[in-house]
Amino acid sequence: MPSSDHLQPLPAFAQESELTPTPQATPLPTRPVYLPGELVDYTAQSGDTLPLLALRFNTSVEEILEANPFIPHSATTMPPGMPMKIPVYYSPLWGSPYKILPDSVFVNGPRAKVFDTATFLAQHPGWLNGYQEYAARSMRSAAEIIDYVARHYSISPMLLLALLEYHSAALTNPEPSPADLMYPLGYANPNRKGLYSQLSWTANLLNNGYYAFRAGQLLGLEFEDGREERFDPWLNAATAALHHYFNALLEDEAYRQAVSPEGFSRTYQQLFGDPWLGDEPHIPGSLEQPPLRLPFLPGETWAYTGGPHSPWGSGQPFAALDFAPPSVASGCIPSDQWVTAVTDGIVTHVDWGELTLDLDEDADDRTGWAIYYLHISTADRVPLGTKVKAGDPIGHPSCEGGTSTGTHIHVARRYNGEWILAEGVLAFNLEGWVAYNGPRAYLGYLKRNGMTITASDKAVATSHLEAGMP
Repeated sequence: MPSSDHLQPLPAFAQESELTPTPQATPLPTRPVYLPGELVDYTAQSGDTLPLLALRFNTSVEEILEANPFIPHSATTMPPGMPMKIPVYYSPLWGSPYKILPDSVFVNGPRAKVFDTATFLAQHPGWLNGYQEYAARSMRSAAEIIDYVARHYSISPMLLLALLEYHSAALTNPEPSPADLMYPLGYANPNRKGLYSQLSWTANLLNNGYYAFRAGQLLGLEFEDGREERFDPWLNAATAALHHYFNALLEDEAYRQAVSPEGFSRTYQQLFGDPWLGDEPHIPGSLEQPPLRLPFLPGETWAYTGGPHSPWGSGQPFAALDFAPPSVASGCIPSDQWVTAVTDGIVTHVDWGELTLDLDEDADDRTGWAIYYLHISTADRVPLGTKVKAGDPIGHPSCEGGTSTGTHIHVARRYNGEWILAEGVLAFNLEGWVAYNGPRAYLGYLKRNGMTITASDKAVATSHLEAGMP
């Protein structure tokens, strides 16, 4: 677990508090039965926000602020390691308090940048070493497939490798069974055969759990026999995501084993060592989005055609927004209009329909803020390594990449490898237009100064907005 030597600098509102390192993750038999509203000790974890803590402890933001008067009402993310008092309303349905992995090893962030998947696989005798498969429009090695999935879902390749080892001994067994080769992650669905398809399904399910927990939509589990179990309020997002994943995949006894200290956690430690040792939380306190422009030229009117929705895959995270020139809002029609840089940065990744801007310009978009664009046409796209300024043209909207059926552009944000939800304390803000979720994915809103723009894939007038306007 992180020590005070590895904590991010605290914002002003937390500097007077003495830091208490997060305790070593250990299995605890049960929590005591707390009195309603009893104040309990809590150490802020990476990515915590007051609304999320209120939901997890079954209390309110107002009660948390009253118990911690040093926290301003405008606080965004809590400083990791900051001691707090939280009013708790006990639930007898709380599950295990054992933490499986820190969030920093779930995301494809700073801790993954020093990891080389191909080198790691070459050091192991299992069937992944030498494996090849046609995936994502080309023949790829196992390492290339893992890295492709890790990048697009922004999930650590080490986590994916540990899951492959846990389910099918993919790193240690050179002679897999036909079932292990067909379903290496244990999801026996005829439509999900092979390494790439299995990894994509797994990464999507993991993200659904991780970001639903972040959004306060996943507070526990329901089992096949109808039993319900609420997550221990002290759990972190990565642990909740793994509970969600294993419960969807395994029968009850196998699920209980997988989430115990003797289950998946042991496999991960055998491969990569103690994940809590030297952990540095990847989401700092008081995180703020830098100023961002709309992704098209000033004076032009485009349509808000969809969002918030997932940046890759389906379901959570609701982190991406879609825009299109109204004249080509339906159908894959070539466009000569320009997509622009929402801020200054350097292009660190390009692929079919894709471009990523690294805002801190350290040439690695797994660290700091990054802006991900999808459906950018290969024609006229700025090349890899280009430094751009806010408002610079970077390419044209298209249907390239993903499964688009209409010419548009798709934009999402990451910080240290974590997709940042479009709605919430770090809401997507483009020239003052702030994103809000709708009744379901794609059917959300942008609001500014009392005006509301409603997403529409038909590009109707109520979805139009002009860039560069105050």
